[in-house]
Amino acid sequence: MEISTKHITIKGIVQGVFFRKYTKQKADELHISGWVRNIDNGDVEIMAQAIDESLDQFIQWCWKGSPKSLVKDVIVKNTVSNQLLQGFIIDH
Repeated sequence: MEISTKHITIKGIVQGVFFRKYTKQKADELHISGWVRNIDNGDVEIMAQAIDESLDQFIQWCWKGSPKSLVKDVIVKNTVSNQLLQGFIIDH
């Protein structure tokens, strides 16, 4: 199984609605490593690393997000990582 790394940007009403908390829960459930953080422009940024099947499920979840979020766009870019990430954290 090959490990892939994705840089994901979530646009919409995604700050102040527990998006990062729910993202971590979903990442832990799918055994995804990486991090999630708020960006100054109101978006949420995610770095996610896992097998492709888990990442596909995670990206589909990103379109839904937390119960109070309103996701308008999910931008996914493939990226290269020289290291294996360990665990998933909420970056402040």
